[in-house]
Amino acid sequence: MSFSKRKIALMLIDISFTVIACLVFFFLYAYQYPNSTDSLILHAVIYVASQFVVRLVCGVYRIVWRYATVKNCILIGISDVIACVLAYVIDKLANNGSTLPPVFVAGIFMLSLLLTEFSRLEYKNHKTVSRQKKVVRTKETIRCGIVGAGYAGIALLDEITVGTSTEYEPVCFFDNDSVKIGNSIQGLKIYDLVNGMQSVVDELSIKTLIIAIPSCTAERRKELSQACIAVGCDVKFYDFDLKNGNLDGTKLQLRDVNIADLLGRDQIKLDLTSANAMIKGKTVMVTGGGGSIGSELCRQIASHSPKTLVIVDIYENNAYEIQQELVRKYGNNLDLKVLIASVRDKAKLNVIFERVKPDIVFHAAAHKHVPLMEVSPDEAVKNNVFGTYNVATCCEEYGLQKMILISTDKAVNPTNCMGATKRMCEMIIQSKSGGKTEFAAVRFGNVLGSNGSVIPLFRNQIAEGGPVTLTDKRITRFFMTIPEATQLVLEAGAMAKGGEIFVLDMGKPVKILDLAENLITLSGYKPYVDIDIVEVGLRPGEKLYEELLMNTEGLTKTDNAKIFIEPKGDFTRETVEEKLMTLKKALATDDNAEVISAMKTVVPTYFDNSHYNDKVPAYAETK
Repeated sequence: MSFSKRKIALMLIDISFTVIACLVFFFLYAYQYPNSTDSLILHAVIYVASQFVVRLVCGVYRIVWRYATVKNCILIGISDVIACVLAYVIDKLANNGSTLPPVFVAGIFMLSLLLTEFSRLEYKNHKTVSRQKKVVRTKETIRCGIVGAGYAGIALLDEITVGTSTEYEPVCFFDNDSVKIGNSIQGLKIYDLVNGMQSVVDELSIKTLIIAIPSCTAERRKELSQACIAVGCDVKFYDFDLKNGNLDGTKLQLRDVNIADLLGRDQIKLDLTSANAMIKGKTVMVTGGGGSIGSELCRQIASHSPKTLVIVDIYENNAYEIQQELVRKYGNNLDLKVLIASVRDKAKLNVIFERVKPDIVFHAAAHKHVPLMEVSPDEAVKNNVFGTYNVATCCEEYGLQKMILISTDKAVNPTNCMGATKRMCEMIIQSKSGGKTEFAAVRFGNVLGSNGSVIPLFRNQIAEGGPVTLTDKRITRFFMTIPEATQLVLEAGAMAKGGEIFVLDMGKPVKILDLAENLITLSGYKPYVDIDIVEVGLRPGEKLYEELLMNTEGLTKTDNAKIFIEPKGDFTRETVEEKLMTLKKALATDDNAEVISAMKTVVPTYFDNSHYNDKVPAYAETK
């Protein structure tokens, strides 16, 4: 525990109160027992030390008293009861059974407790009154309701009340605790969060609801967000950490609801200790390092102290942006090389591998947009399949330690060319296992906020006034955040021994329609009133639902409960080379129909989307 000047001053004040209490009761004791005052100094030392240590252990000095509650005061009382008993026992042992009468010991601790509690409450009151004089309210305040009448809700009310400037005006609390409902906190009534919320919002003209329950689960956070959105209010989260947050009251710590809050699951936290050991002191290359996943990989890798970080990308604008970001953050502390090159160019890759001599490669370079690749399947094959083959071959030829392929759930029973090429990439990786280089693939679902994903598209459409276009209202997808995806790649990479396809348990699929409706509401509009949602029909190669990543029999568990390994496929080098030759012949025809036909030959699980979409009604009824 670090001790600031304020904490040290508080400790000294508390010690002085205990000393004062000791002097008062020692005076009374000396008056009653004039011949038994020899060891009073030892008694005092024991009492003061016991109280100080117990309060320290119980966390009394971690409380921010500006936002103190009744429970904080009770904590001091409990700690002092423990200290009283402890001191009495120690005193008796130290003085060979001779100690003050219990009534005097209890009196000392009672008086010191009263002095302490009085000083804390006076401090809080002084801060509240003095800072209220500085409050500058905007002419038009926003009437808000606080969701959660617990610690955080009371702290939020205090922060708004004594803040030097805020546009919010709290008018009530909402809570689902039947004991609290109907009561008041600082004059604000507590209403039922479950029943009648809409009528209260309308009656009190509430414009914003602030959720102040930082300890609630992700599923509960989703439920609260949706309930607040449903009554037509702007929704904010109060994530203020009273231990480490902003305590000067100059800025209210609120954030908007984001789409990750609406996924209904906790963020997946992975142990990156093994990833750190894998990367530290190594030369790490990221192909496609300027993309959404690639750039986040670069950020994470840079934080693990690599010897050199090499970014390879064909699109110079993205590469430049991540380069400048890393230079600003790390300066000369990071040996960074940014190279413009295509993974299609094997000769250029040879030059790069020879020059930088990487130890590990994360292969994120790929064409990923399903509709575009349906129109240009030849480009998908050239870039994804043969680009991966080129990188894997270089890794093998130059004796690298690891190569990790970034794959996708669209590779599972693919219905489009992009997904099929990714499945072919996985075959390439698995066919090369068994040598010096450890090859592995990491497969995950849609990434929230990545370039070209549905969320940025919806945001742009909303900003333009709508409509929001949806291919089919039945569509579901698995989602994860960019940090989750990249952490998965790093941890799986550290686990890799050769030939594995790592998959993640991503929980339940999310309806895209729900995301669209929530985004519209969070943007301050009403779905179907201010912003319409229009169904435009499935795109070529699009599934109504992606295959469940965890729906494959025989998955092997890993040390991480969220990461599994798919059984290795029986792909020999000869078999994969034959498949690649089939694709080369198709590309030589310059006929996209031939390319698609060849892809279906080399990836036997590749079917048209109707093959799977026809099964959706039965599937949907089970969800």
